[in-house]
Amino acid sequence: QVQLVESGGGLVQPGGSLRLSCASSGTIVSIYTMGWYRQAPGKERELVASLTSGGSTNYADSVKGRFTISRDNAKNTVYLQMGSLNPEDTAVYYCNARRSLFPTYWGQGTQVTVSS
Repeated sequence: QVQLVESGGGLVQPGGSLRLSCASSGTIVSIYTMGWYRQAPGKERELVASLTSGGSTNYADSVKGRFTISRDNAKNTVYLQMGSLNPEDTAVYYCNARRSLFPTYWGQGTQVTVSS
């Protein structure tokens, strides 16, 4: 059973930056499509960014140019570098790993709050 553990969330002022990390207990980061999702209160969970095994990235329009997803295969860790944060980015951020014909995995989430 693969476990994904997020870290790096917290309280940040508007305009600030945070880096989220997602550590995997298994060596899946390089072969799964890794994604970051977020869910704000009263809203549905949405895809923020994804990174395929081949290195292709996809970003939600709302975060393009501000967020960057990356991975360190040796550390089995995926990152989400977030910049120019605004209050609309406040949400619980979840790490996700998916691969066709294999189980999908989710982390427990990490809270990001953007407020002055």
